[in-house]
Amino acid sequence: MSTARPVSTARSVSTAQPVSTAQPVSRPVPLSILDLSPIPSGSGAGDALRNSIDLARHAERLGYLRYWVAEHHFAAGVASSAPAVLIGLIAAATNHIRVGSGAVQLGHQTPVAVVEQFGLVDALHPGRIDLGLGRSGQRRAEIVAEAPQSLQPARTPQSAQVPRAAQAPQAARTAAPRESRVVDGLLIPPAFSFAELARSPQLALQAALLQQPGARTPDFAEQVDEVVAFLEGTYRSPGGIAVHAVPGEGAEVELWILGSSGGQSAKVAGERGLPFAANYHVSPASVLEAVESYREAFTPSKVLSEPYVVVSADVVVAEDDATARELAKPYGLWVRAIRTGQGAIPYPTPGEADAHIWSEADRELVADRVDTQFAGSPETVAERLRVLQRVTGADELLITTITHGHADRVRSYELLAEAWHAGALDAGRAGGSL
Repeated sequence: MSTARPVSTARSVSTAQPVSTAQPVSRPVPLSILDLSPIPSGSGAGDALRNSIDLARHAERLGYLRYWVAEHHFAAGVASSAPAVLIGLIAAATNHIRVGSGAVQLGHQTPVAVVEQFGLVDALHPGRIDLGLGRSGQRRAEIVAEAPQSLQPARTPQSAQVPRAAQAPQAARTAAPRESRVVDGLLIPPAFSFAELARSPQLALQAALLQQPGARTPDFAEQVDEVVAFLEGTYRSPGGIAVHAVPGEGAEVELWILGSSGGQSAKVAGERGLPFAANYHVSPASVLEAVESYREAFTPSKVLSEPYVVVSADVVVAEDDATARELAKPYGLWVRAIRTGQGAIPYPTPGEADAHIWSEADRELVADRVDTQFAGSPETVAERLRVLQRVTGADELLITTITHGHADRVRSYELLAEAWHAGALDAGRAGGSL
């Protein structure tokens, strides 16, 4: 354990500018992008990464505030396995848009390694880099610790040769009968239970492969404090020995915490006065709990004087509702693959999605995600995003869009930006200013 200081001593100030959450927000807030670098069926990782770089250039032109990339592993349909590398490539291909991680899975590497990676990118692109941290990597480490010894990987070339049939668990079920509720116009579905998926032998193997043998993942709060200490140059060992991360120390990175519930991530972000990103697109059932927990725990810091919340949404926009729904068809099949233990498959075409024969269990398995995806015309989606903003009190919205065709994805973001900007102009005229 280190003597890392909490973030309230941080030198840098966040570019996040909080708006009051005491009453509904009167005009649109900034839009940002979360990109998974999806690999379409029939394509490869290189194409997906080039698509991400191209999309980031469009995002900058369209006025999006941030461009974040996710971290996923062992997924045939996702190319974003090394956020720091991809962030460096995107930052080099753009000029001013902020680029960051949504999020680094901190349980897979040490705080100093993360600080050095992002410090290196910041050294070349100062003042543009966001370091988003997530706890999901810690959960993977917990799965390894809980797994039987027989599921621990042997460190041999044959270690990953687990038969596909033995890897995928039975489709998980929700813990309770399906009952949704609507809060001021926002759909809140019942919570999805990951209990069955967490017992997957394949998941345990993957988690183990991401750890050094015998490695111990520290508590998430301790890891966050170490990241802050290395950034500030205040790290001291329990024996008082100073260690400095170069590059990294003094980097102008903006630190974020991402979370899917009202648990530790939300509390760590709030207690340290950091901006927080809540996942409506991943865990729509718990988004209100997450933002409430964060705000309740919030303590002003040198970074923020008030809470600052970003809320994510899965979106597909086209010229009309019918076209958007057609483009969004593969989403359910893609989510099904994730929730049955296969991992994210190469993103299907609408035709491939049509070919799947859906059982009632399949539909129930993905219902919370499909029902909370915003697919429609620019006006339809903009209105649903305004509802999400109003109900959560979000200071910023984080948009993630996946379609099989890259041109359709770019067009979706273009149409949304135009509709959102038009809404901002209308609100500005009504209020006298933008």
